[in-house]
This record gives sequence, C-alpha cells and structure tokens, in this order.
Amino acid sequence: MADVSTGQAWAVDAYGCRPEGLRSLDVLARVFDAVVREAALRPLRAPVWHAFPAPGGVTGFLLLQESHLAVHTFPERGFAAFDLYCCRARAPWRWEERLAQLLGAQRVVVRELARGEAPR
Repeated sequence: MADVSTGQAWAVDAYGCRPEGLRSLDVLARVFDAVVREAALRPLRAPVWHAFPAPGGVTGFLLLQESHLAVHTFPERGFAAFDLYCCRARAPWRWEERLAQLLGAQRVVVRELARGEAPR
C-alpha cells in the first residue's frame, strides 16, 4: 500500500503568556479568529468554549471543514496548548509571532506532524 498523506497537524505550546488572556474568552476567540482568517480555514460552526472556575483556564474547540482547532489554557502556569489538524497540506501559521502578539507568549514551541504517512 502506498503512503498517502491525510494532512498535517501542529501541536503548539505557548509559554509565558499573560494569565488574564488565558482566562479570557474574548482574547482566545481573537486567537481562533486570527488562525481561521490568516490560514484560510473554514469553520463549520461557532467555537465551543468552557471556562473553568478560577484559577483554571479555558478549553476551546472549533470544528473545521479541514478538521479542527483546539486550545487548553493554564493561566496559573502562563501556558496554552493549541492543536490544529488540517486534512490537506498547507503552509504553517505564524504561531510564534502571532501568539506573542495576541497572548504575550514569551516562548512558543511548534511541532509539525504529517498525518497518515506510515513511519519508515
């Protein structure tokens, strides 16, 4: 069976973020809006959000025609974990630059994974 790519995934860890931004549905919605707009993604519905009681953070999920975008925040640690999966190859979003602007991230680690390709 030939290897067939079924897309790309990005696991993104953002450190040193502003805690108030990691608790704010408005701020996180702006991040989702920026990813969708700048990466030319196509949402199927509005995002689903769950805010945990303080000092907890927020979990968000957006169903896309391409697959999904998710975030889990930990304001008490200044940390956010994002996952984006797209069923077709595309250029990576500018995670480092944009999360620094939108969340005040001091350090961003991006791991990209090709999905559906058998390991060699």
